[in-house]
Amino acid sequence: MTDVVIIGGGPGGYEAALVAKQLGGQVTLVERRGLGGSAVLTDVVPSKTLIAAAEVMTRIRNAEEVGLRLGAGDHQLADSVTVDLGKVNARIRSLAQAQSTDIEERLLGEDIRIVNGTGRLDGAQRVIATTADGEETIGADIVLLATGAHPRELSTAKPDGERIFTWTQIYDLDEVPDHLVIVGSGVTGAEFASAYQALGVQVTLVSSRHQVLPGQDDDAARVIQQVFEDSGMTVINGARAIAAERRGDGVVVRLADGREVVGSHCLMAVGAIPNTAGLGLAEAGVQVTDSGHIVVDRVSRTTARGVYAAGDCTGVNALASVAAMQGRIAMWHTLGDSVAPLDLRTVSANVFTSPEIAVVGCSQTDIDTGVVRGLSMMLPLRGNARAKMQALKDGFVKIFCLPTTGIIVGGVVVAPSASELIHPLSLAVRNKLTVDQLAETFTVYPSLTGSLAEAARRLHGHSSEQVITY
Repeated sequence: MTDVVIIGGGPGGYEAALVAKQLGGQVTLVERRGLGGSAVLTDVVPSKTLIAAAEVMTRIRNAEEVGLRLGAGDHQLADSVTVDLGKVNARIRSLAQAQSTDIEERLLGEDIRIVNGTGRLDGAQRVIATTADGEETIGADIVLLATGAHPRELSTAKPDGERIFTWTQIYDLDEVPDHLVIVGSGVTGAEFASAYQALGVQVTLVSSRHQVLPGQDDDAARVIQQVFEDSGMTVINGARAIAAERRGDGVVVRLADGREVVGSHCLMAVGAIPNTAGLGLAEAGVQVTDSGHIVVDRVSRTTARGVYAAGDCTGVNALASVAAMQGRIAMWHTLGDSVAPLDLRTVSANVFTSPEIAVVGCSQTDIDTGVVRGLSMMLPLRGNARAKMQALKDGFVKIFCLPTTGIIVGGVVVAPSASELIHPLSLAVRNKLTVDQLAETFTVYPSLTGSLAEAARRLHGHSSEQVITY
């Protein structure tokens, strides 16, 4: 029986543990905080639960547009609904802990040994676990490192958990902030900005780039920027924050150009650092990048024989779904099961702003720069019948396909529940379906997915590289 030791109980770790056990391994998982890791306890599950509350408030605010109001007179429904942030955050913490407990029970039910402690390598075939009872040396035929990452902190903007927060700390708030300053307009910053703005908080978003979400599809980011500004959010573009400090009952964020932004609270969303320090990587022969990420190939192997890695500690793609797949692939590979290398071209990802942005496959930049020879079709949702019924005004679908063959190689959806709508395009990319095959597949009328089929129909017959927009 193969001894498999996993350091880290996030999606990369616990999914790997289940696969390893299924394939006959003797599995030990070392986790220091709780099963599920950051994804469950402080990141994905908590933030999306907060966003779920914000989505309800958004629907309430839009109620009047579809003809709904509170009682007689001119009372607006939104004016009668207030946010109890203490209860919202208590629910968030409770759901995160419940999810962690569910994962733990599943692993224990599969006879996977869980060690509560911190693990590090002692060469490539031993792991030392430091627990409350001391140190334990665990022999390993195979080791998987799935240690995740933690929020990056600026020395000039130290989080205190009271006025200045990282995204792991903000769920301790009991009262709605008067004015939340968010530094960083990447996915994390934009999602929190969208959520708190929907909950009625005055939000100022500080972005060092020309617009929010610089790593996303430019058309999609432009829509979100406009939605933010139309909602009353203050977005400061092209501004680099260099410090944040408490001043009285508030916070002052200093910008590189000398300006100051004053708020009641501040959320620092300025990136993440891999949890790879103190793991004994160099001594075991595991190569890391200058940023501290573990170097892996497409089957999750590191440069040390028998040592694999998965998740945010690898820097491959900071998604829970990718971490989980890296962990599974590692076990399939090392334990001799059939395995296909990780293919990032088939990964779907989502930004949970309002509206959401979902993407899969190649990007508009790939098309524009010639990395992928292809066609692009963008179709606004405003002409979609279901969108009109739901009073949706912002958003679009975009499909990328190869010329001549019409094979779908990517797509973008900007809409409420884009995370659900992207799945047909993910299936198309994964299975190399053509625009004609997508167009000829029945969709419900009326539905937002109808726009996907319509965009595919409009790509029929185009054989030269171009961007087609309606």
